[in-house]
Amino acid sequence: MRWLRVRLGQGGDGERGSAIVEFVFVALVVFLPLIYVIAGFSAVQRGVFAANAAAREAGRALATAPDLATGQARAEAAVAVAVEDQSVAATDVVLAYAPAGSGCDAAGSYTPAMVPGEEFSVCVTVTVRVPLLPEFIDANTATGQFVVERDRYVDG
Repeated sequence: MRWLRVRLGQGGDGERGSAIVEFVFVALVVFLPLIYVIAGFSAVQRGVFAANAAAREAGRALATAPDLATGQARAEAAVAVAVEDQSVAATDVVLAYAPAGSGCDAAGSYTPAMVPGEEFSVCVTVTVRVPLLPEFIDANTATGQFVVERDRYVDG
């Protein structure tokens, strides 16, 4: 058999074991960075989903509440459930309100009056942590917004 390998050009013992070395090199240079990019993108996307779902659920909870204190408690509970569903730390979540027609940039200084027919935005900001990056480098945020319109016709 050795004569056949020599004749076909595969007879040298100089390349024995080189496939494993090449595989390890390709795995380190290509696959590890690719896996890290996928993990980072997944973390950012999870934060975006959490922010949008939390804003929507908090808005729905607040829109059906009889008063602001009850609505705030329901909204905070809804935000906690929504971000937990996406495996995001609830300590990195900010719930704020903005007047109708303005974006979430104006959130935080507005308090809903909870009157029939009132419109306002619920804004939830989630800090996204990319894996293996220190906190001082990692400062990505995702903001979800949901516009709430309280029912105009309420039993009094």
